[in-house]
Amino acid sequence: MRWQQLFDDLEGQLAAAEAAELASEVSERTRIEHGRIRLADRVRAGLGTEVVVGCGVDDVRGRLVRVTPDAVVVAEIGGAAVVPLAALAWVSGLDRAASAPREEGPMDRGLGLRMLLRAIARDRSPVRILFRDRSSLAGTIDAVGSDWLDLAVHPLGEPRRAGVSSLRTVRIDAMAVIREGQAPGVSVG
Repeated sequence: MRWQQLFDDLEGQLAAAEAAELASEVSERTRIEHGRIRLADRVRAGLGTEVVVGCGVDDVRGRLVRVTPDAVVVAEIGGAAVVPLAALAWVSGLDRAASAPREEGPMDRGLGLRMLLRAIARDRSPVRILFRDRSSLAGTIDAVGSDWLDLAVHPLGEPRRAGVSSLRTVRIDAMAVIREGQAPGVSVG
């Protein structure tokens, strides 16, 4: 009888040690998996949800509608905003889920920030660009290069042809938010 209790106690200790080892292994594998998830993958899990994106210049609030390898698009009241991932400081409104990391294929590389900017340029939509230094410009994107764009500067309420005051070549990495037309919280001036 005494030995039975001893054997039961040994079995219990062994089971507890195995459970602890398994928990440790699961925890380590979870940390490794999280370590493989890029910011775009983490944010992509929130597609369709209401988010607030902080980028150090102006918070972007709305529904997350697109995530590319290097930008997010948020539908705000009155328009859309594009935030380059390089300018993104934080996002709230995401749950704990994350999209599985995936290899970028040719399609992913083509669907990046520059493609979004080229689509805006083709559409001739007026934009307000907020820069990381808190300055801003309004106008129409004329051309997009590999790390720059040309902006025909004009007031948002005036057509491009009538109101162009200058042409500015803008470094893409300096941009924090590109807003469609006049979005809430942005004053024209």
